[in-house]
Amino acid sequence: MTLFSELGLDRTTMKSIEKMGFEEATPIQAQTIPLGLEGKDLIGQAQTGTGKTVAFGIPLMEKIDLKNENVQGIIIAPTRELAIQVSEELFKLGYGKRARVLAVYGGQDIDRQIRALKKKPHIIVGTPGRLLDHIKRKTLRLNGVSTVILDEADEMLNMGFIEDIESILSEVPEERQTLLFSATMPEPIRKIAERFMKEPTIVRVKAKEMTVANIDQYYIELREGEKFEALARLLDIQTPELAIVFGRTKRRVDELSTALNVRGYMAEGIHGDLSQAKRLSVLKKFKEGAIDVLVATDVAARGLDISGVTHVYNFDIPQDPESYVHRIGRTGRAGKHGVAITFVNPRERGQLQAVERTTKKQMERMKTPTLTEALEGQQKAVTEKILGSVENEDLSLYISQAEELLQKHDAAELVAAALKQLTKEPDSTPVKLTEEAPMPMRRDRNRSGSGSGNRSRNGRGPSSGRKDYGNKRGNNNRKFGGSRGSSQRRETMNK
Repeated sequence: MTLFSELGLDRTTMKSIEKMGFEEATPIQAQTIPLGLEGKDLIGQAQTGTGKTVAFGIPLMEKIDLKNENVQGIIIAPTRELAIQVSEELFKLGYGKRARVLAVYGGQDIDRQIRALKKKPHIIVGTPGRLLDHIKRKTLRLNGVSTVILDEADEMLNMGFIEDIESILSEVPEERQTLLFSATMPEPIRKIAERFMKEPTIVRVKAKEMTVANIDQYYIELREGEKFEALARLLDIQTPELAIVFGRTKRRVDELSTALNVRGYMAEGIHGDLSQAKRLSVLKKFKEGAIDVLVATDVAARGLDISGVTHVYNFDIPQDPESYVHRIGRTGRAGKHGVAITFVNPRERGQLQAVERTTKKQMERMKTPTLTEALEGQQKAVTEKILGSVENEDLSLYISQAEELLQKHDAAELVAAALKQLTKEPDSTPVKLTEEAPMPMRRDRNRSGSGSGNRSRNGRGPSSGRKDYGNKRGNNNRKFGGSRGSSQRRETMNK
């Protein structure tokens, strides 16, 4: 285990890291940051969800000279969503230092971007097509750049951006530091490394175990508007001791936790907008059993060490399989049995299949629970409590009253009345949740070979010629959401 405090970072950087709630560095961060601080060229081969943005963001921030008004760092990303996500995380990392970060991508008004570029950003994060556009317009000059980062390089290869990347790199001074991150290392990526990097150090991080044997995994296919009632019924049927519900955005977490409380469940939410003190307070309540349901975003749940979680509910399917594994890994710990249930919109079947391919385990389909099943689940829970009380508790103070009641009423009716009084009947109090769009279809990053094996789900191959999926004229970027955890990206976008 490596702590960020052990990496010799600047005090302002450490303050930003602490504010983000990070203490322990992930393996890619622990290996990459020291090399990055030394100014070495580096190839990081790691799957998504391993913390790559922080891995390259910290060395970049440490090098920024605030007195120098040139663009000093450039990050090239395959999609506008990823560019936005990376820029937002870099902004958080550079908060204490007040470094200026700007994202440029297709689909956004270019005149607005030109005005923002005139404000002298220190770091630019952009998609290849829009970066080249600014370079050709001479609204972006890279002669002062000392650090170049290629993020999701294999994804950019799949999307036909290799020539654009080469054109951008040719505009950057040769005396620079280059960091390349890629989940896989196909030959075209190796050639870029050979041509544009100087004796790069290779850091490889193995993907975490992709499934846990003692977790039963299910999915329910349903529309967005049906999700909350399904969740409420599942909570009634399964009566989990401790449950975590994962939502995609901060807004989702706030609305879900409020709605659950309206329906009589003890729930609280945690997300990135909460103070550290509030976050710790919520976790303390959860660990002590003062609340039954914790509602969380992926970002807020990072690094949680909670035992005793019996059920995980993915109210929104995560964008990448690694985030899914991270989520469900909250249950089934210490040899105990766990249950994970994922809600899937019919338009998100591709995401479900991507998770199943990665985990090498097919989820079992579950029917949407009914009101009758929810009521039966609550009755069963009450019955078990009553039987447990009969077997384990001293009831002598209640026997005389029970005998008196039995003289006046039928035994079955008395038990039924007790069950009714103790059972939490399904609540139909109206609740309102803001609808979230289905997760965009992921492009298969494992394509290889030629012919049909080289085509994505929408039929295009990697050399389709479309250069920037953020451009208005194509506007296909919604299909390619990038492969970094969406909760982190969308969480910041949907406050």
